[in-house]
Parts: sequence; C-alpha cells; structure tokens
Amino acid sequence: MKLNRRSLLKTAGLATGVVITGGLPALASGLDGESKNGKKLAMTVAHITDVHIGAGENAPERFKSCLKHIITKHKPDFFLNGGDSIGDASYDHVKYDQVIQQWRIWDECTSLLDPYEVHSCIGNHDPWWKAPSKEDEMYGKKYVVKRLKIPNRYYSFSKKNWHFMILDSINDNVSIDKEQFEWLEKELDKVPAGDSVLLMSHYPILGTTQVLVGGGHSDCKKLKDLFYKHHSKVKICLSGHNHLSDHTHYNDVLYCCNGAMSGFWWGKGDNESAGPGYYLETPPGYAILKLYTDGTVENEYIPHSF
Repeated sequence: MKLNRRSLLKTAGLATGVVITGGLPALASGLDGESKNGKKLAMTVAHITDVHIGAGENAPERFKSCLKHIITKHKPDFFLNGGDSIGDASYDHVKYDQVIQQWRIWDECTSLLDPYEVHSCIGNHDPWWKAPSKEDEMYGKKYVVKRLKIPNRYYSFSKKNWHFMILDSINDNVSIDKEQFEWLEKELDKVPAGDSVLLMSHYPILGTTQVLVGGGHSDCKKLKDLFYKHHSKVKICLSGHNHLSDHTHYNDVLYCCNGAMSGFWWGKGDNESAGPGYYLETPPGYAILKLYTDGTVENEYIPHSF
C-alpha cells in the first residue's frame, strides 16, 4: 500500500533515449472540428491532480495563484481533484504533526473553491498508514474521505445527461476491489441509454505513461472489458499519479492522464526535466474539459508557470 513513488520512477530506467524539447504546448484531445459545429455544451470542468501541497517551495501561494487563474480564465462549473492532494502522508517516517499541517494548508488553499463543488478521489500519498493504530481516526482512507469532504472512498453523481464515477484505486496491486467492482457494474447498468459517463481514478487505467514509468492499474484488462460492454456510455477516464500528460484513445474511450499541478513536486526539476518544474517532458499544469450533451468530450492539458 505504501509506494515510494520517486524511488520507483528513478529505477524505472525510462530516461535513456527520450527526446528533450524546449516546451510543451497545450494538449487537446477530442473531436475539435465537430465540437464547433452546433454541438451543445453541457458543462466545463477543471481537472486538477497531484497537487502535493506542503509548506515548502512557496507551494501554497503558487497553488492559490493557479486556482485563481483557472477560475478567472476558464470559469469552470465545478472541479475534479484526482488525488495526492497533500505532499505525503504515506511514508513510514511521517508523523502526526506533519499530516495535520499538510491538510491544514490544503484547507486554506482550497477555501478559494468554496463557491464550487469539488469532487475528489483518494491518492496513494493521502492516507496516513503509520497512525498509532488501525482504530485511530486518522488511519488510512477513512480520514482522507473526511478531509476531502467526499461521501465515500468511491461514489457517483450526475449532472444533466453526464454521470461521474469516482474510483478508489488505492488497493492491492493498484486495482478496484471486489466490492467496488460490483458497485461499478451496477452503476454502469443504471445509466440510461444515450447518456454519457466520465470516470476518474488516481492511477491511470490504460495509456502510455504506465508503460514508461509504471503506476498503472493491474486490472486494466478487466476494466477495459467492462467499459467495452458499455462502450456507448463510457466516454472518458481521467487520472493522474504519473505527473505525465498522455491521451490514449482505445475502444472509443479517451484515457487522459493529466499531468500534475505540482509538476516536479513544486521543485525546479532534475537533469531529466525538459524545462523548469517539468517531470520529464511534462510541465506542471491542469486540464479543462468540455463535456457536450451528445457525449462528445474535449480534454485540454494546460501548462502553468506559477
């Protein structure tokens, strides 16, 4: 359950042979041409993930500046938060005061979003596994559910003819557990014909980034099969975790790993970074989604420089 992700990525052996570029433009996926031809916009959604908020690197002020920018420039209807909201509570050395401080900073920064709905999922660095006992109120995922103000570790909600299913992939071997999978099957069955589904998980379900750096769902084939059964409904799966931007289209489903708000964990980067704050070739950023009533979806990853 406790993954030292920076160590994992450093040992993945992906650095050799990469092409380093001087910058990365905003990345868009979807049916851009058709979306301008009379399609009706249902809603605009901001997707932020891997904020990894903490006191260092002036991260709180930079995060707040980016949130203000998103609100002013894009005017989203609501926010989706893909997890790893705090810097880290999962490592063995993390103490009570550190966990409390990180969540306090998260609360302070996200108070800017009080006028908005924020629907979050749990990231692997959010739970505190080294609480004094499993009975401690701060142990594990239940405390994260409380701090993120979400109804459960996995849940769903609907807006207009779009249905949103928020998953908990922080389970053994990065997977959807049996209880949750049965729930997901029922949720998809309930979606009316002609409606559309967006799913969000912390770890990528399918795509390129996990081939490069790991960190993908071990049950991707099982989930792929389920989505194919409902291929007329399932339109897009959002994720984070890998701090890399990747858009993969498979079986009519768009899989978007949308970079990281924190980029290189709010740091300057290293010798593998394509630019300041980049993780490999991906700069820090966020995504803006346009969801249309006909099921068309556009996902644009937008770098930030805060």
